[in-house]
Amino acid sequence: MPIISTNRLITIERHIASEEQLHPEATGEYSGLLRDLTLALRLIARDVRRAGLNDILGFTDTTNVHGETVKKLDDYANDVIFRAMDHGGHLCVMASEESYGLIHIPSRYKKGKYVLVFDPLDGSSNIDVNATIGTIFSIYRRLEPNDTSDGSLTDVLQPGYKQVAAGYASYGSAMNLVYTSGNGVDVFTYDQTIGEFLLTREKVTIPQRGKIYSINEGNYNRWEPRLRQYIDYLKTPSDDGLRPYSLRYIGTAIADVHRTLYYGGIFMYPADSLSPKGKLRLMYELNPLSMLIEQAGGRATDGTRRIMDIMPTDIHERAPVFMGSQDDVLDLETFLRGEHTSQQ
Repeated sequence: MPIISTNRLITIERHIASEEQLHPEATGEYSGLLRDLTLALRLIARDVRRAGLNDILGFTDTTNVHGETVKKLDDYANDVIFRAMDHGGHLCVMASEESYGLIHIPSRYKKGKYVLVFDPLDGSSNIDVNATIGTIFSIYRRLEPNDTSDGSLTDVLQPGYKQVAAGYASYGSAMNLVYTSGNGVDVFTYDQTIGEFLLTREKVTIPQRGKIYSINEGNYNRWEPRLRQYIDYLKTPSDDGLRPYSLRYIGTAIADVHRTLYYGGIFMYPADSLSPKGKLRLMYELNPLSMLIEQAGGRATDGTRRIMDIMPTDIHERAPVFMGSQDDVLDLETFLRGEHTSQQ
C-alpha cells in the first residue's frame, strides 16, 4: 500500500478552506480553531524530537486525575495546547485527560461556540523508549451556540455522535495528522522543511476484514471466557486460509489504531477482572478514534453498544473497546453473545 495516495498538492490550510465551502453558514471560527490546534501540534512534535536534549523526558513529581505519575512531556504538551487554544475566541471550555476538572477559558478572552476535548500525549509509557506517541482530540459544538458565557460540564459531556470533528497527530518516524470532520478520513504528513502539513492519503477506507489483531495478551487470564475463546479462534488455522491472524501490539492506542485503519483487523482494549470498566477514556480516546474508524467504514463498540452512542456521565469515564474492520468486530460480538459455533 503506497504511503501517498493522492496526486494533488494540498496543504491542510487549503483543505480546511475547501471543507468550509461545504457549509455556506460558516463564519471562519471553526477554521481558526483548527489553525490554532495545528500550531500546537507542530510545537509538540518539535519538542518530542528534542525531548532528551530539552531534559523533558522522565517523570514529574505529580500525579494526574487517574493516579498515574505524570511524564514531563505530558505536562508540557498539555500546557502547549492550552496556551495555543485559550485566547482565539473559538472555544468556550476545554477538557484534558491530564486535568482534574474542566479547563476554563480565561475571563479576559472571548468565549466561542466550540468545545475541545483532548489527550495531550497518548502512549506516555512509550515516551522514554522512543516509540510512537501522539495527541488525540475531539471538537464539539456547545449546546447553546449563541451563548457567550463560560462553557459548562454539560457542554463537555456529549455523546460521541455529536462530534464536529476528531483526529490525532502521531509523532513517529513521520508526523501524521489523521482527521475527519464527518466527510471521510484524510491523512496529512508534516514536512518540517517547509513547515506545512501536506495531504498524503485522502478518504481512507478500512478493509472489510483484516488479518491482524491488537490486544495486550498479557491480560489473557483476567478476561471473560468468551473473549479468551475469540482470541484462541483467531490463532487457530482455518481451512480457508483466513486464519491465523497476526498479533501486533504497540501499547499506544493511536499507533495500534493507525495500523488497523490502514491494514484492517481489530484493536481491542477490553474490560478485565482488575479493570471492570476498561482502561481507555471514553471522551479523550474512544470517541475520537471511533469517529475516525466509522468514517473510514469500520465499526467501534464496547462489545454490545456503539461507542459513540454512550452517554458520558463523567469527563474521565472509561469503557472497554473493540474497533476495526466491520467483519472482525461483528465476529467478536458474536463470540461475546455466546452465539459462535465450532462450525463457523
